[in-house]
Amino acid sequence: MPYVNIKITNEGVTPEKKAELIKGATELLQNVLGKNPQTTVVVIDEFETDNWGIGGETVTVRRKRGQ
Repeated sequence: MPYVNIKITNEGVTPEKKAELIKGATELLQNVLGKNPQTTVVVIDEFETDNWGIGGETVTVRRKRGQ
């Protein structure tokens, strides 16, 4: 039973986009590794940009600078 954990910031993530991610990850495992889509688990964890850091600063700060 494959388990995929996608971690993203919550910027502009709609239910439709999440459904597309789940479908795509499931299909990728089926196509590349022959895994059964009926037993593939996909979990999406969304984070506020204040709770995600890169290079010693939050993503919120980086986004304000255009990075």
